[in-house]
Amino acid sequence: MKRLSLFMGLLTLMAFVSVSLAQQTKPTPAPAPVAPAKPAEPAPVKLEKFNGAVSKVDEATKSLVVKTKKEEKTFVTDEQTKITKGKESLAFSDLKPGMNVSVEYKKEGDKLIASAIKVAVPKAAPKKEETKK
Repeated sequence: MKRLSLFMGLLTLMAFVSVSLAQQTKPTPAPAPVAPAKPAEPAPVKLEKFNGAVSKVDEATKSLVVKTKKEEKTFVTDEQTKITKGKESLAFSDLKPGMNVSVEYKKEGDKLIASAIKVAVPKAAPKKEETKK
């Protein structure tokens, strides 16, 4: 009987110890710092094209007027505007009235901002073969 009491006492003691250990909370590791959310990138601006001849160049406002038979549009340039003729880069001051250009632009409010101006390269005249006499 002593043995049974001793055994029951030890069994009860083990039950209480295991319950108390189970109730203790283990320290949880700190959550990994969350990286700040990246700001949503704006949707790429759709570029439009306009082809025509330069009718006016304004150095002061860095703008140019391009005209076709049906309409004319005024474009402003900024420091990101790329002006090219073939493979060579041009300065804004190189643009002259009468040049045929293709303008890629975006609309911002009522402004048309040129992102690229491509000056048409005149076609080379076909070489004439000299006739032998």
